[in-house]
Amino acid sequence: MYTGQKVRLRAYTREDISIRLNYINDIEIANLLTADIPYPILLHEEEKWFESITSQSDRYMFAIETIEDNRFIGGCSINSIDWKNSVATVGIFIGHKDYWGHGYGNDAMNILISFIFNQMNINKIRLISYSFNKRAIKSFEKCGFVIEGILRKEVFKDGIYYDKIAMGILREEFLKNMAADK
Repeated sequence: MYTGQKVRLRAYTREDISIRLNYINDIEIANLLTADIPYPILLHEEEKWFESITSQSDRYMFAIETIEDNRFIGGCSINSIDWKNSVATVGIFIGHKDYWGHGYGNDAMNILISFIFNQMNINKIRLISYSFNKRAIKSFEKCGFVIEGILRKEVFKDGIYYDKIAMGILREEFLKNMAADK
């Protein structure tokens, strides 16, 4: 659907459900995705989620698929849109660990950013990461996000309190980065 250098963003398919379930039930991935207590998601819950994604007009869910072998490796989404103030909140995960640290997440996020600014006429994209997820923060910064704030010690994981990191990118920053890359 939307193609970058390494990945394409496409609609989720029914075939993705069991693979996605395995990804998000992996304890390491679950700990990176949520501040909640990690708890296994059941197949019927994942199927219910899949059925719900087609009817949500203010949420856009994309499967991330590799270009070289059409492998489903994760997902990214626009989780909410504030149309009045022109702000979108996004999220991303790469569930197939063989693809961590090789630019697949950066490529997917760059496609999503471009989609939001060029197709939706949004002025700002924001996200929340966690201080223990250094790889994600570094990736978001490579995509042009800047740290806008730190919510100190709001996440409790494995006996330790961590910070939530609020990050954002403005349309003008995106356009400036695009011009610099040419």
